[in-house]
Amino acid sequence: MRVFGETPNNVLSARRIFDSLSPLTMALWIYRLGFLPVMLVLAPYYLWRMRRRGGYVKGFGHRFGRVPKTLPAKSGGRRRIWLQAVSVGELLAIGPLVDALLSEEGNEIYLTTTTSTGYALAKERYEARVAAVAYFPIDFWACSALAWKQVQPDLVVLTEGERWPEHIYQALCYRVPVVGINARMSDRSYRRMKLLGGLVPGLMGSMERLLVVSDEDARRFRELGFTPGQVEVTGNLKVDNVIPELEEEAKVALRAELGFSETDVVMLGSSIWPGEEVAMMAAWRRARAEVDLGGRALRLLLVPRHAERRLEVEALVRATGADYHLRSSGNATEAREITIADTTGELQRLTQVADIVFVGKSLPPHSEGQTPVEAAGLGRPLLFGPRMGSFRAIARDLLDRGAAQQVQMAEDLGGQMVALLGDEPRRNRLGEAGRAWHKANRGALERTIKVLRKYLNY
Repeated sequence: MRVFGETPNNVLSARRIFDSLSPLTMALWIYRLGFLPVMLVLAPYYLWRMRRRGGYVKGFGHRFGRVPKTLPAKSGGRRRIWLQAVSVGELLAIGPLVDALLSEEGNEIYLTTTTSTGYALAKERYEARVAAVAYFPIDFWACSALAWKQVQPDLVVLTEGERWPEHIYQALCYRVPVVGINARMSDRSYRRMKLLGGLVPGLMGSMERLLVVSDEDARRFRELGFTPGQVEVTGNLKVDNVIPELEEEAKVALRAELGFSETDVVMLGSSIWPGEEVAMMAAWRRARAEVDLGGRALRLLLVPRHAERRLEVEALVRATGADYHLRSSGNATEAREITIADTTGELQRLTQVADIVFVGKSLPPHSEGQTPVEAAGLGRPLLFGPRMGSFRAIARDLLDRGAAQQVQMAEDLGGQMVALLGDEPRRNRLGEAGRAWHKANRGALERTIKVLRKYLNY
């Protein structure tokens, strides 16, 4: 690690770090000593999951600190921003931010991500504009130090829940500011952080700023030891990510690809987790039996959060005896009752063919929830369960504004679907309230860019 040897002027000396930042040093070495055995224990699980999801072979060396050969040598006349976005949702959310940063002369972005689906999306959407796209290195001393030696950023930007102690420490050594954007503290993360107690400021307290999505998130970060000056509420970037709406002709064509007609009523299970597809199918069967749709057919569109669950979900659907279609097999050639959208990066488009949306990872035993932002912005009537811990402020606001309804248990989903499907004016009011909420909460992008500019010196 460069800091312990002969170091450049922009790197703090080891003595200075140990003398003036002993709480950081203690916390960091506890983290380092614990990281390797934990990684070894968890490695078989993560390797199995990587194999199951696929797509990790290309760029695998990035995990150990190597960077793409396409990354140009650092130029003194340019400001390099290392932007880390963990997966698909975060990469979609940062689109306007990337555009804004690259519109400023002298900026370049080194974009990293964690998942194979995120990597594929980053290559597709951003590779032509950024300095390079890569996987984020393992947050182990040797891997992180090697990556930092090659990347040499002027600013580090971490999205949402990304707060890696070794990465943050390397930034401190190189005197590079770290800013967390769209930062949030889910219920689960908050409980875990509380267990660390006084180690949190030592591990992450050197971050310059945390730009958080809500007052509740700000309160939690401050309780964990971040100073009031470090934390600022800027709102949710996902609200500023305006989704291009499909023309009516394109919606009809997309419905046909899914096996639905333009007159069908479509229930969408959005980013659902295990067990929630069963609840959605039960709700769909009940609604078909109880709701008079004036001769229109009721269809079910299931979008698993992880596409690799396709076989599991398909087996459950097949057991119902319903006619179904797998989106990954191509376009449907005839009408289908259920379609499983086992693809990646399509949710924003698929939401636009839905008449009613249930947001996943929100029914027990799951927690945290998936984002309801896009569906609300598209004016879709929303349902979600009681466990929206990652989006608690947004969920509460949507409920207060009459833009969503909450389902307490899986068994209640059918009743709520029946009530809404039988009341089109009510569905319209929910959708209109969602659009109004979305419009009223924009502005996070402008506030975020304003802060980042301070650290880019322009």
